Amino acid sequence: MVRTMSLLRALISTARMIRHTPQLAAGLPPDDAVLLDAPDERLAPALVSAAYGEYDQAAKLLATTRESAEWEDRDRCVRRLAAFAHSRDAWLVAWLRAAPRDPDALLVRAELAVRRAWESPARAERLRETGPLIDAAAGKAPRDPVPWRVALDHARGTHASHSAFESLWAQAVQRSSHHYGCHVSALQYLSAEWYGSHRECFDSAEQAAYDALPGSLIRALPARAAFNQLQSGEPTSVQAERIDAAADLAVEVSAGYEAGDPWPAEVRNLLAYVLIERGRWNEALEQFRLIGPYATSFPWNHLHEDPLGRFLETRDGTRIEVASQTPLWNRDGRRRPHGHYA
Repeated sequence: MVRTMSLLRALISTARMIRHTPQLAAGLPPDDAVLLDAPDERLAPALVSAAYGEYDQAAKLLATTRESAEWEDRDRCVRRLAAFAHSRDAWLVAWLRAAPRDPDALLVRAELAVRRAWESPARAERLRETGPLIDAAAGKAPRDPVPWRVALDHARGTHASHSAFESLWAQAVQRSSHHYGCHVSALQYLSAEWYGSHRECFDSAEQAAYDALPGSLIRALPARAAFNQLQSGEPTSVQAERIDAAADLAVEVSAGYEAGDPWPAEVRNLLAYVLIERGRWNEALEQFRLIGPYATSFPWNHLHEDPLGRFLETRDGTRIEVASQTPLWNRDGRRRPHGHYA
């Protein structure tokens, strides 16, 4: 009898999956339309120009972000330009040759040097060699918090003490108390993977979220702490409550942005993962709809060497899971209309 009931449940689940999976694709772009870390319309021209060995567009873009104090955009652009220069740096070499004291060129150089040092087997030693480059970038743009975000990443890799890290953190928040990149770097330092603990990581993230303005991505920072916790193994009941609370807050943040907006894409990718890990499949599917074509490397690159493939696979798996849990019929016995699900 037990075996018969198990078989029946499996058949019902399969029937639900077959019936509902196709219609649950509504609002999800096809696989070939999804891009990994796609640049927005502001950054794309600079990357295209760099591909031709030209730096003018990158220089103009970064100068604008610096002069307008657009620190979040500046940080994002510096990261992407440095990532591009990692394999094709002729444009950056030409820029530094033409303007060796340009604060924007110096910042990209520092970010690139730290990025390369992190990949070295002699990470700590190589990172220590990059210290003067970070100092040079910070010295040329005294108001800019982004060199201090680079310094925070640098400190984590060089095994800086808590007191040394706190000194750098003080410099960062003095320039921009709610800079998302600096908060993420600080959270990584405080994580159990590095020099803190899960409790310390959550405490810091929750305090930062509490202090942040409504709509700020920092309010989704506890979801990063949740990710770290989930990566370490099965959470306790108390930890699970904090993870769910973090997910709830990130859902609220995500709801404040338009669907398909590239700016909160990384937060939404992270949130989808956390929701899936907590078995909140319908909410995860909604985040995939809001993500649209903007898959991001994080968090999927922590789970698989092919982050885009993992994103697409997880998105499909979420749709199938939702379909398998959706009733075949309405309670009155009629079929559900297309586009609606439990």
